[in-house]
Amino acid sequence: MTKNSLTFFLGGARSGKSRLAQEMAESQHGSLAYLATGQAFDAEMADRIARHRTDRGPRWRTTDCPLDLPAAIAREAVLGNIVLVDCLTLWTSNLLLSDADLPAAQAALLAALAAARCPVILISNETGLGIVPDNALARQFRDAAGRLHQQVAALADTVFFVAAGLTLRLK
Repeated sequence: MTKNSLTFFLGGARSGKSRLAQEMAESQHGSLAYLATGQAFDAEMADRIARHRTDRGPRWRTTDCPLDLPAAIAREAVLGNIVLVDCLTLWTSNLLLSDADLPAAQAALLAALAAARCPVILISNETGLGIVPDNALARQFRDAAGRLHQQVAALADTVFFVAAGLTLRLK
């Protein structure tokens, strides 16, 4: 991974993409910044978030950024940290549920990624491989995530698709 590289891991839920992305980040020399977009709206999610923080260990510094991910990336880039974003689909969901200006937020994210002068590794769930959702909000989410994935993949230096813990390099 070069000093200002952008790597994108895309795959299904529980496919192994987060583990592989974390291993890639940890193989680098430098400070590790984990940008977490998940929110604990119930006890199960709170336990899951706590377990993931513990599993990452002391080398990682975690920043919760459920909505303002572009600003968090910009702050970490100034410090020259190795940045891991987990994940873009939760971030997109958070934006939709908060009635944010989704196109503006996604444009800000792409600008932050293009400007980052540090390694950035992004993780996202591929939601477009399933059936067409039966409600408008779910279809809006699927479409927004798909468009964002295309834009991030175009910007990325390297893109991996992950299934069953195996990676397929797409770019």
